Amino acid sequence: MAPGPLTQALWEGTGDAGGWLKANRIQAYGWLDVSLNESTSHNTSRGLSNNFPEAYDLRGNRIELNQAVLYIERAPDECQTDHIDRGFRLSAVYGLDYRYMVSKGFIDAQLIKHSHYMGFDAPMLYGSIYVPWVFMGMNIYLGRVISLADIEAQLAPNNLMSSHSLLYEIDPYTQWGGFATVKLDPMWTVQAGLSAGNDVTPWTSDPGRRLTGTVMVQWISKDNKDSIYGGPNSFNDGHFGYNNLQHYVATWSHKFDEKWWTATEIWYMYMNHAVDHPTDSVPTQNGAFPVKGGQYVAEWAILNYAMYRISANTFFTVRNEYLDDRDGSRTGFATRYSEHSIGITWWPNSLITIRPELRYEHAYEAKPYDNGGRAGQFTAQVDVVFHFLNRAFGARHSGNSLTR
Repeated sequence: MAPGPLTQALWEGTGDAGGWLKANRIQAYGWLDVSLNESTSHNTSRGLSNNFPEAYDLRGNRIELNQAVLYIERAPDECQTDHIDRGFRLSAVYGLDYRYMVSKGFIDAQLIKHSHYMGFDAPMLYGSIYVPWVFMGMNIYLGRVISLADIEAQLAPNNLMSSHSLLYEIDPYTQWGGFATVKLDPMWTVQAGLSAGNDVTPWTSDPGRRLTGTVMVQWISKDNKDSIYGGPNSFNDGHFGYNNLQHYVATWSHKFDEKWWTATEIWYMYMNHAVDHPTDSVPTQNGAFPVKGGQYVAEWAILNYAMYRISANTFFTVRNEYLDDRDGSRTGFATRYSEHSIGITWWPNSLITIRPELRYEHAYEAKPYDNGGRAGQFTAQVDVVFHFLNRAFGARHSGNSLTR
Protein backbone atom coordinates (compact mmCIF):
# COMPACT_ATOMS: atom_id res chain seq x y z
CA MET A 1 0.00 0.00 0.00
CA ALA A 2 1.46 3.34 -1.02
CA PRO A 3 1.90 5.69 1.96
CA GLY A 4 -0.53 8.60 2.27
CA PRO A 5 0.25 12.20 3.26
CA LEU A 6 0.16 11.62 7.03
CA THR A 7 2.30 8.50 6.87
CA GLN A 8 4.80 10.20 4.56
CA ALA A 9 5.04 13.15 6.95
CA LEU A 10 5.64 10.85 9.91
CA TRP A 11 8.25 8.82 8.05
CA GLU A 12 10.18 11.82 6.76
CA GLY A 13 9.62 14.48 9.41
CA THR A 14 10.17 12.77 12.75
CA GLY A 15 13.83 11.82 12.60
CA ASP A 16 14.87 8.45 13.96
CA ALA A 17 11.31 7.67 15.04
CA GLY A 18 10.13 8.19 11.47
CA GLY A 19 12.88 5.94 10.17
CA TRP A 20 11.80 3.22 12.59
CA LEU A 21 8.14 3.57 11.51
CA LYS A 22 9.15 3.33 7.85
CA ALA A 23 11.43 0.34 8.41
CA ASN A 24 8.57 -1.46 10.17
CA ARG A 25 5.96 -0.42 7.56
CA ILE A 26 3.74 1.26 10.17
CA GLN A 27 1.23 3.62 8.58
CA ALA A 28 -1.35 6.11 9.84
CA TYR A 29 -4.35 7.30 7.86
CA GLY A 30 -8.00 8.25 8.19
CA TRP A 31 -10.96 10.27 6.91
CA LEU A 32 -13.97 12.40 7.76
CA ASP A 33 -17.49 11.44 6.67
CA VAL A 34 -20.15 14.18 6.81
CA SER A 35 -23.75 13.70 5.67
CA LEU A 36 -26.93 15.69 5.07
CA ASN A 37 -30.43 14.22 4.81
CA GLU A 38 -33.92 15.53 4.10
CA SER A 39 -36.69 13.26 5.32
CA THR A 40 -40.47 13.05 5.30
CA SER A 41 -40.20 12.33 9.05
CA HIS A 42 -40.31 15.51 11.14
CA ASN A 43 -41.82 14.45 14.48
CA THR A 44 -39.26 15.07 17.24
CA SER A 45 -41.72 14.98 20.16
CA ARG A 46 -40.24 11.69 21.40
CA GLY A 47 -36.63 12.52 20.64
CA LEU A 48 -34.59 13.19 17.53
CA SER A 49 -34.47 9.61 16.27
CA ASN A 50 -37.34 10.21 13.85
CA ASN A 51 -35.69 8.44 10.89
CA PHE A 52 -35.41 5.17 12.86
CA PRO A 53 -35.09 2.34 11.86
CA GLU A 54 -33.14 3.78 8.94
CA ALA A 55 -29.38 3.42 9.28
CA TYR A 56 -27.21 5.35 9.61
CA ASP A 57 -28.95 8.71 9.26
CA LEU A 58 -30.91 8.21 12.45
CA ARG A 59 -31.95 11.86 12.80
CA GLY A 60 -33.94 13.47 10.03
CA ASN A 61 -33.29 16.79 8.31
CA ARG A 62 -29.82 17.39 9.71
CA ILE A 63 -26.16 17.66 8.88
CA GLU A 64 -24.19 14.99 10.74
CA LEU A 65 -20.61 14.09 11.45
CA ASN A 66 -20.90 10.37 10.85
CA GLN A 67 -17.27 9.37 11.23
CA ALA A 68 -13.92 10.90 12.07
CA VAL A 69 -11.51 7.98 11.76
CA LEU A 70 -7.83 7.30 12.42
CA TYR A 71 -6.06 4.02 11.67
CA ILE A 72 -2.61 2.99 12.79
CA GLU A 73 -1.55 -0.30 11.26
CA ARG A 74 1.15 -2.59 10.00
CA ALA A 75 0.04 -4.91 7.22
CA PRO A 76 1.85 -8.27 7.14
CA ASP A 77 3.85 -8.98 3.99
CA GLU A 78 1.82 -11.55 2.04
CA CYS A 79 3.88 -11.24 -1.15
CA GLN A 80 6.49 -13.77 -0.06
CA THR A 81 6.77 -17.40 0.98
CA ASP A 82 9.97 -17.54 3.00
CA HIS A 83 9.01 -16.23 6.46
CA ILE A 84 6.20 -15.65 8.94
CA ASP A 85 5.21 -11.99 9.15
CA ARG A 86 3.13 -10.02 11.61
CA GLY A 87 0.80 -7.03 11.61
CA PHE A 88 -1.75 -5.11 13.62
CA ARG A 89 -4.53 -2.57 13.26
CA LEU A 90 -5.71 0.03 15.78
CA SER A 91 -8.78 2.03 14.82
CA ALA A 92 -10.42 5.06 16.40
CA VAL A 93 -13.88 6.29 15.35
CA TYR A 94 -15.78 9.35 16.59
CA GLY A 95 -19.20 10.43 15.37
CA LEU A 96 -22.83 9.42 15.13
CA ASP A 97 -22.00 5.99 13.69
CA TYR A 98 -20.29 4.81 16.88
CA ARG A 99 -23.68 3.71 18.22
CA TYR A 100 -23.82 0.90 15.64
CA MET A 101 -20.40 -0.44 16.67
CA VAL A 102 -20.59 -0.52 20.49
CA SER A 103 -19.51 -3.69 22.25
CA LYS A 104 -20.96 -4.32 25.72
CA GLY A 105 -18.24 -4.00 28.33
CA PHE A 106 -16.01 -1.71 26.24
CA ILE A 107 -16.59 2.05 26.72
CA ASP A 108 -20.31 1.30 26.31
CA ALA A 109 -21.83 3.59 28.96
CA GLN A 110 -21.93 6.47 26.48
CA LEU A 111 -24.64 4.55 24.60
CA ILE A 112 -26.15 1.93 26.91
CA LYS A 113 -26.48 4.19 29.97
CA HIS A 114 -26.56 7.70 28.51
CA SER A 115 -27.76 7.19 24.90
CA HIS A 116 -25.40 9.84 23.58
CA TYR A 117 -25.87 10.49 19.89
CA MET A 118 -22.19 11.23 19.32
CA GLY A 119 -19.49 9.02 20.74
CA PHE A 120 -16.24 7.09 20.34
CA ASP A 121 -15.45 3.48 19.53
CA ALA A 122 -12.55 1.33 18.33
CA PRO A 123 -14.13 -1.41 16.19
CA MET A 124 -10.83 -2.98 15.14
CA LEU A 125 -8.13 -3.71 17.72
CA TYR A 126 -6.18 -6.77 16.67
CA GLY A 127 -2.84 -8.32 15.94
CA SER A 128 -2.28 -10.61 12.96
CA ILE A 129 0.19 -13.27 11.83
CA TYR A 130 0.71 -14.40 8.25
CA VAL A 131 1.99 -17.94 7.70
CA PRO A 132 2.83 -18.54 4.02
CA TRP A 133 3.40 -22.31 4.27
CA VAL A 134 -0.16 -23.38 5.19
CA PHE A 135 -1.76 -24.24 1.84
CA MET A 136 -1.56 -20.96 -0.14
CA GLY A 137 -1.30 -18.79 2.98
CA MET A 138 -2.95 -18.40 6.36
CA ASN A 139 -3.80 -15.22 8.29
CA ILE A 140 -4.48 -15.42 12.03
CA TYR A 141 -6.21 -12.53 13.80
CA LEU A 142 -6.40 -12.03 17.59
CA GLY A 143 -8.44 -9.25 19.17
CA ARG A 144 -11.52 -7.29 18.18
CA VAL A 145 -12.60 -7.57 14.54
CA ILE A 146 -15.62 -6.59 12.49
CA SER A 147 -17.97 -9.52 11.95
CA LEU A 148 -17.06 -11.48 8.83
CA ALA A 149 -20.33 -11.53 6.91
CA ASP A 150 -22.24 -8.85 4.92
CA ILE A 151 -21.79 -6.91 1.71
CA GLU A 152 -21.56 -3.70 3.68
CA ALA A 153 -19.04 -2.50 6.25
CA GLN A 154 -19.20 -0.12 9.18
CA LEU A 155 -16.51 2.21 7.92
CA ALA A 156 -17.62 4.69 5.31
CA PRO A 157 -15.12 4.33 2.42
CA ASN A 158 -15.80 0.60 2.14
CA ASN A 159 -19.53 0.99 1.48
CA LEU A 160 -21.35 1.20 -1.82
CA MET A 161 -23.84 3.84 -0.62
CA SER A 162 -24.00 6.55 2.00
CA SER A 163 -26.77 4.87 4.03
CA HIS A 164 -26.95 1.25 5.14
CA SER A 165 -29.49 -1.47 4.59
CA LEU A 166 -31.87 -2.43 7.37
CA LEU A 167 -30.43 -5.93 7.09
CA TYR A 168 -26.99 -4.68 8.00
CA GLU A 169 -28.17 -2.47 10.85
CA ILE A 170 -29.50 -5.33 12.97
CA ASP A 171 -27.10 -8.26 12.56
CA PRO A 172 -23.79 -8.89 14.42
CA TYR A 173 -21.20 -6.11 14.26
CA THR A 174 -17.97 -6.92 16.09
CA GLN A 175 -16.48 -9.90 17.89
CA TRP A 176 -13.59 -10.40 20.34
CA GLY A 177 -11.64 -13.58 19.74
CA GLY A 178 -9.31 -15.47 17.43
CA PHE A 179 -9.91 -16.14 13.74
CA ALA A 180 -8.02 -17.74 10.87
CA THR A 181 -8.34 -17.35 7.11
CA VAL A 182 -6.78 -20.12 5.01
CA LYS A 183 -6.56 -19.96 1.22
CA LEU A 184 -6.78 -23.60 0.16
CA ASP A 185 -6.31 -22.97 -3.56
CA PRO A 186 -7.19 -20.22 -6.08
CA MET A 187 -10.90 -21.07 -5.80
CA TRP A 188 -11.49 -21.99 -2.13
CA THR A 189 -10.94 -20.05 1.11
CA VAL A 190 -12.00 -21.13 4.61
CA GLN A 191 -12.42 -18.90 7.65
CA ALA A 192 -12.95 -20.19 11.18
CA GLY A 193 -12.75 -18.78 14.68
CA LEU A 194 -13.90 -18.62 18.27
CA SER A 195 -15.16 -15.49 20.01
CA ALA A 196 -16.85 -14.37 23.21
CA GLY A 197 -20.06 -13.67 21.29
CA ASN A 198 -21.54 -10.86 19.23
CA ASP A 199 -20.92 -7.30 20.42
CA VAL A 200 -19.85 -8.37 23.90
CA THR A 201 -16.41 -8.38 25.50
CA PRO A 202 -14.87 -11.50 27.07
CA TRP A 203 -14.99 -9.79 30.48
CA THR A 204 -18.59 -8.53 30.53
CA SER A 205 -21.29 -10.17 32.64
CA ASP A 206 -24.17 -11.15 30.38
CA PRO A 207 -25.73 -14.39 29.07
CA GLY A 208 -24.79 -13.15 25.60
CA ARG A 209 -21.12 -13.73 26.47
CA ARG A 210 -20.75 -17.30 25.30
CA LEU A 211 -18.11 -19.27 23.46
CA THR A 212 -19.22 -18.69 19.88
CA GLY A 213 -18.09 -20.38 16.71
CA THR A 214 -17.62 -19.01 13.21
CA VAL A 215 -17.12 -21.02 10.00
CA MET A 216 -17.31 -19.28 6.62
CA VAL A 217 -16.37 -20.65 3.20
CA GLN A 218 -15.77 -18.79 -0.06
CA TRP A 219 -15.72 -20.21 -3.58
CA ILE A 220 -14.59 -18.11 -6.55
CA SER A 221 -15.12 -19.30 -10.12
CA LYS A 222 -12.17 -19.82 -12.45
CA ASP A 223 -13.22 -16.86 -14.62
CA ASN A 224 -13.44 -14.69 -11.48
CA LYS A 225 -17.01 -13.67 -12.30
CA ASP A 226 -18.82 -15.53 -9.53
CA SER A 227 -18.29 -15.80 -5.80
CA ILE A 228 -20.33 -17.65 -3.18
CA TYR A 229 -19.51 -16.86 0.44
CA GLY A 230 -21.45 -18.23 3.40
CA GLY A 231 -21.83 -20.26 6.54
CA PRO A 232 -22.67 -19.84 10.22
CA ASN A 233 -21.20 -16.47 11.11
CA SER A 234 -22.03 -17.00 14.81
CA PHE A 235 -23.37 -20.10 16.54
CA ASN A 236 -23.65 -21.47 20.08
CA ASP A 237 -26.62 -22.69 22.16
CA GLY A 238 -28.56 -19.55 21.23
CA HIS A 239 -29.60 -18.70 24.80
CA PHE A 240 -31.17 -15.25 25.11
CA GLY A 241 -28.62 -12.58 25.92
CA TYR A 242 -27.15 -9.34 24.67
CA ASN A 243 -27.09 -9.80 20.88
CA ASN A 244 -26.55 -13.56 21.14
CA LEU A 245 -27.70 -13.98 17.55
CA GLN A 246 -27.41 -17.30 15.75
CA HIS A 247 -26.51 -15.90 12.35
CA TYR A 248 -26.53 -18.00 9.16
CA VAL A 249 -25.68 -16.06 6.03
CA ALA A 250 -24.76 -16.44 2.37
CA THR A 251 -23.76 -13.97 -0.35
CA TRP A 252 -23.57 -14.54 -4.11
CA SER A 253 -21.65 -12.00 -6.19
CA HIS A 254 -21.64 -11.95 -9.99
CA LYS A 255 -19.78 -9.82 -12.52
CA PHE A 256 -21.63 -9.58 -15.84
CA ASP A 257 -18.98 -7.54 -17.65
CA GLU A 258 -16.62 -4.63 -17.00
CA LYS A 259 -19.55 -2.31 -16.16
CA TRP A 260 -22.25 -4.43 -14.47
CA TRP A 261 -21.90 -6.21 -11.13
CA THR A 262 -24.38 -7.54 -8.59
CA ALA A 263 -24.36 -9.03 -5.09
CA THR A 264 -27.19 -10.77 -3.22
CA GLU A 265 -27.19 -11.63 0.47
CA ILE A 266 -29.64 -13.65 2.54
CA TRP A 267 -29.56 -14.42 6.23
CA TYR A 268 -31.58 -16.02 9.04
CA MET A 269 -31.09 -15.21 12.74
CA TYR A 270 -32.66 -16.44 15.96
CA MET A 271 -32.38 -16.63 19.76
CA ASN A 272 -33.86 -19.08 22.28
CA HIS A 273 -35.56 -18.52 25.65
CA ALA A 274 -36.32 -14.88 24.86
CA VAL A 275 -38.42 -12.62 27.06
CA ASP A 276 -40.19 -9.38 26.17
CA HIS A 277 -38.80 -7.25 29.02
CA PRO A 278 -35.51 -6.39 30.77
CA THR A 279 -34.34 -8.85 33.42
CA ASP A 280 -31.59 -8.86 36.05
CA SER A 281 -29.38 -10.95 33.78
CA VAL A 282 -30.31 -9.16 30.51
CA PRO A 283 -31.07 -5.55 31.49
CA THR A 284 -30.37 -4.18 28.00
CA GLN A 285 -30.56 -5.51 24.48
CA ASN A 286 -28.76 -4.63 21.28
CA GLY A 287 -31.78 -3.99 19.08
CA ALA A 288 -34.98 -4.57 21.05
CA PHE A 289 -36.79 -6.96 23.30
CA PRO A 290 -39.33 -8.97 21.30
CA VAL A 291 -42.88 -7.59 21.28
CA LYS A 292 -44.64 -10.84 20.26
CA GLY A 293 -44.01 -14.52 19.73
CA GLY A 294 -42.78 -17.19 22.11
CA GLN A 295 -39.35 -17.92 23.53
CA TYR A 296 -37.95 -18.63 20.07
CA VAL A 297 -37.57 -15.32 18.22
CA ALA A 298 -36.28 -15.05 14.68
CA GLU A 299 -35.92 -12.81 11.65
CA TRP A 300 -34.78 -13.21 8.07
CA ALA A 301 -33.77 -10.86 5.28
CA ILE A 302 -32.66 -10.70 1.68
CA LEU A 303 -30.69 -7.90 0.04
CA ASN A 304 -29.51 -7.13 -3.49
CA TYR A 305 -27.06 -4.55 -4.80
CA ALA A 306 -26.70 -3.87 -8.53
CA MET A 307 -23.89 -1.58 -9.70
CA TYR A 308 -23.15 0.04 -13.04
CA ARG A 309 -19.85 1.79 -13.72
CA ILE A 310 -20.56 5.06 -15.49
CA SER A 311 -16.93 6.09 -15.82
CA ALA A 312 -13.55 5.38 -14.27
CA ASN A 313 -14.40 7.45 -11.18
CA THR A 314 -18.23 7.12 -11.00
CA PHE A 315 -20.69 4.26 -10.52
CA PHE A 316 -24.45 3.97 -10.08
CA THR A 317 -26.00 1.68 -7.43
CA VAL A 318 -29.47 0.24 -6.87
CA ARG A 319 -30.28 -1.44 -3.54
CA ASN A 320 -33.41 -3.48 -2.77
CA GLU A 321 -34.09 -5.42 0.41
CA TYR A 322 -36.79 -7.26 2.35
CA LEU A 323 -36.66 -7.82 6.12
CA ASP A 324 -39.09 -9.82 8.24
CA ASP A 325 -38.67 -8.88 11.91
CA ARG A 326 -41.54 -11.18 12.75
CA ASP A 327 -41.27 -10.92 16.55
CA GLY A 328 -39.97 -7.36 16.75
CA SER A 329 -36.81 -8.56 18.46
CA ARG A 330 -34.50 -6.37 16.38
CA THR A 331 -36.41 -3.16 15.58
CA GLY A 332 -39.05 -3.22 18.32
CA PHE A 333 -41.86 -3.56 15.75
CA ALA A 334 -43.21 -6.95 14.67
CA THR A 335 -43.46 -6.21 10.97
CA ARG A 336 -42.07 -6.83 7.52
CA TYR A 337 -40.02 -4.09 5.85
CA SER A 338 -38.96 -3.31 2.31
CA GLU A 339 -36.36 -0.72 1.32
CA HIS A 340 -35.38 0.61 -2.11
CA SER A 341 -32.56 3.06 -2.82
CA ILE A 342 -30.63 4.48 -5.75
CA GLY A 343 -27.34 6.31 -5.46
CA ILE A 344 -24.20 7.51 -7.19
CA THR A 345 -20.62 7.24 -5.95
CA TRP A 346 -18.33 9.84 -7.49
CA TRP A 347 -14.61 10.38 -6.88
CA PRO A 348 -13.84 13.91 -8.18
CA ASN A 349 -10.25 13.23 -7.09
CA SER A 350 -8.35 10.64 -5.08
CA LEU A 351 -9.10 12.31 -1.72
CA ILE A 352 -12.86 12.99 -1.92
CA THR A 353 -15.89 10.71 -2.36
CA ILE A 354 -19.39 12.15 -2.88
CA ARG A 355 -22.45 9.88 -2.61
CA PRO A 356 -25.96 11.30 -3.24
CA GLU A 357 -28.86 8.91 -2.62
CA LEU A 358 -32.66 8.61 -2.76
CA ARG A 359 -34.33 6.06 -0.46
CA TYR A 360 -37.83 4.81 0.28
CA GLU A 361 -38.74 2.25 2.92
CA HIS A 362 -42.03 0.82 4.15
CA ALA A 363 -43.30 -1.26 7.07
CA TYR A 364 -46.30 -3.48 6.39
CA GLU A 365 -47.82 -4.24 9.81
CA ALA A 366 -46.70 -1.27 11.94
CA LYS A 367 -45.77 2.42 11.89
CA PRO A 368 -42.18 2.60 13.13
CA TYR A 369 -41.12 5.76 11.25
CA ASP A 370 -41.38 9.37 12.41
CA ASN A 371 -41.36 8.26 16.05
CA GLY A 372 -44.22 5.83 15.54
CA GLY A 373 -46.31 8.00 13.24
CA ARG A 374 -45.66 6.61 9.75
CA ALA A 375 -45.55 3.29 7.97
CA GLY A 376 -43.24 4.64 5.28
CA GLN A 377 -40.43 7.13 4.84
CA PHE A 378 -38.68 8.88 1.98
CA THR A 379 -35.20 10.38 2.39
CA ALA A 380 -32.85 12.26 0.12
CA GLN A 381 -29.29 12.32 1.40
CA VAL A 382 -25.70 12.86 0.47
CA ASP A 383 -22.43 12.25 2.24
CA VAL A 384 -18.90 13.45 1.53
CA VAL A 385 -15.85 11.44 2.61
CA PHE A 386 -12.64 13.45 2.94
CA HIS A 387 -9.66 11.09 2.74
CA PHE A 388 -7.40 13.75 4.13
CA LEU A 389 -4.85 11.38 5.63
CA ASN A 390 -4.63 8.42 3.33
CA ARG A 391 -4.73 6.89 -0.07
CA ALA A 392 -8.23 6.33 -1.44
CA PHE A 393 -10.14 3.17 -0.64
CA GLY A 394 -12.05 1.06 -3.09
CA ALA A 395 -15.13 -0.90 -2.09
CA ARG A 396 -14.41 -4.22 -0.41
CA HIS A 397 -17.03 -6.88 -0.09
CA SER A 398 -17.86 -10.11 1.68
CA GLY A 399 -15.11 -12.69 1.71
CA ASN A 400 -12.34 -10.35 0.65
CA SER A 401 -11.14 -9.60 4.15
CA LEU A 402 -11.80 -10.80 7.65
CA THR A 403 -11.67 -7.22 8.84
CA ARG A 404 -13.46 -5.65 5.88
